Amino acid sequence: MKMQQLNDTNYLFKSSVNVGYVHEGSQGLLIDAGIDKSAIRKVVRQLEDKDLPITHLIITHAHSDHYGGASYLKQQYDVKVIAPRFESAILQYPILEPTYLFGGNDPIDELRNKFLEGPPVEVDILVDEGPTNIDPFSLEFIETPGHSYQQMAVAINNTLYAADSYFGQDELLKHKIPYITSVEKTIHSLYKLKNLTYSGAVPGHGKYEENYQETINKNIEYHENLLHNVYYTIEKANMISHEEIVARLCQDMNVKVDQLSIFLLFRTAVTAYLTALINQEKIEHYIQHYRWMFKIKGEKGD
Repeated sequence: MKMQQLNDTNYLFKSSVNVGYVHEGSQGLLIDAGIDKSAIRKVVRQLEDKDLPITHLIITHAHSDHYGGASYLKQQYDVKVIAPRFESAILQYPILEPTYLFGGNDPIDELRNKFLEGPPVEVDILVDEGPTNIDPFSLEFIETPGHSYQQMAVAINNTLYAADSYFGQDELLKHKIPYITSVEKTIHSLYKLKNLTYSGAVPGHGKYEENYQETINKNIEYHENLLHNVYYTIEKANMISHEEIVARLCQDMNVKVDQLSIFLLFRTAVTAYLTALINQEKIEHYIQHYRWMFKIKGEKGD
């Protein structure tokens, strides 16, 4: 996790999950906290080696790979924790994430792992979209739902820390079916960021780019192609169950699904595309023989 300076005040710790840092006088602001204590300590050690302060932490959204190290920072450095209002509920009660992925049931022990449930952390400052001054930091919070419910991108000193509102192009190809909860909100958030101009942008997963609009366009194209693939799969099958379309898309995209937690993440993402097609009135859904079924709107089922 190497420290990269982006401008006079802004930094990036590039890793599988990126961490941002902004230095203003005697104050130091981290943007996200990695997946666990071990990950964030690699960041902390480099900051301490350079005598840079650690006083504030923004958590962009309540997925454990972005907040898993937050509890350690709170305990060891008494940082002020800043988070979106809705996401803060999950940060305080992290069991909510495996619960909603598990369909609202009490999650089995297998799902209560650090990839789905980080240590709880108390939030000091709740934020909504818009310009905000917190101590010496002048921030612009940009609401980018779609990947998480009230995810916030953060703009500061002409750099956009975009969280998981978009993925680097290599990361898109790696994940194959990126985790989202809403296609419409994801694409709306992408267009929203595309129309903003900063000197550069950092996604939650991927590299810093000055010309980030091209990567955002690739994200839009990728989601639109996946939406078409889901439609085509239903059209080809004539009628198909929810379970079967999840299986077929995962198979067609050649994703590895060897754990329940991974399956649930892909199931949620595929359901987001199905929901978008329902909202666009392109497909119909109904219950048949105790299964949730889909077909192209206006076509007869078997």
